[in-house]
Amino acid sequence: MIESLVEQIESRFADLEQQVVDPDVIGDRQRYAEVGREYRRLQPAHELAGEWRRAVDDAAGARELLAEAEDPEVREMLQAAQARIDELAEGIRLAMVERDPNDVKNVIVEIRGGAGGEEAGLWAGDLYRMLTKYAERRGFKTEPLDVGDGAYTFEIKGDGAYSVFKFEGGTHRVQRVPATESQGRIHTSTATVAVLPEAEEVDVHVEQSDLQIDVYRSSGPGGQSVNTTDSAVRITHRPSGIVVSMQDEKSQLQNREKAMRVLRARLYEAAMAEQQASLSADRRSQVGTGERAEKIRTYNYGERRVTDHRIKLTQHNLEAVLEGELDDFTGALQSDEKRRGLEAAT
Repeated sequence: MIESLVEQIESRFADLEQQVVDPDVIGDRQRYAEVGREYRRLQPAHELAGEWRRAVDDAAGARELLAEAEDPEVREMLQAAQARIDELAEGIRLAMVERDPNDVKNVIVEIRGGAGGEEAGLWAGDLYRMLTKYAERRGFKTEPLDVGDGAYTFEIKGDGAYSVFKFEGGTHRVQRVPATESQGRIHTSTATVAVLPEAEEVDVHVEQSDLQIDVYRSSGPGGQSVNTTDSAVRITHRPSGIVVSMQDEKSQLQNREKAMRVLRARLYEAAMAEQQASLSADRRSQVGTGERAEKIRTYNYGERRVTDHRIKLTQHNLEAVLEGELDDFTGALQSDEKRRGLEAAT
């Protein structure tokens, strides 16, 4: 079975190698981008397949030598080669687990303070800084859409953004002494994070007749008007009841465009959740109610500890994590997702 899979990988990769230098493909921007994405996706499996071939050759060579004469060192070489073959076979199967079709998309992230009052809003701001710093570390671009007052909506752009940030969706719990706490007591607060794959118009069709669009003057803290024109936009999607408001830009047109991007993302995610109810983490399941008992990850300031409850991974590097060093958690969660996908496929 693994031999057949290796042959398929080698054949497909050879075909992709030809396509990425084909002038006809290069001249078609959409096709070239698709070929490039598949090439990059298949490259790790192709490298593992090459290693598997070499390990198989090593094992065959060792068997030939043992057929002529028993040799403890050669026997040990054969055992090592066989163990490596088994390890590589598992790696190849994991590498070929079907990817989430949304993995290549940009993402829209929404962060809201949950349980904990003012401290929850401050924690939401800390998570916003953590995730934007992580995006920068990974080479992604970020664009604020609606930021402030304990609520943060922003976009992360780049090939594969969703494959990285989808694991951040859920309730993040913090245990620390708030700056406003005079007695030094530790409080537990939460913030909710929703990670939505950005939807293009081709992904979800929005009827203009289904939209109620209101414009109003944007306001600053305390309701103070910060704009003399009706530039803020509120879009209500009547069939779903989803409401999106934007006021960060001075232009009504820009606020409307941003609001439509968020609305499409929410509608697309809801449609995906409906189609794949058992597999999809829809926005409600990501966010939950924000109660303290609901959590995907806990950040404990007193112990400098961060624990991801989904994979039972704990690290004592809180400061680094808050500076956006999340690669260890992302890598472990991606490996867990692949293993679960492999189990589901067998």
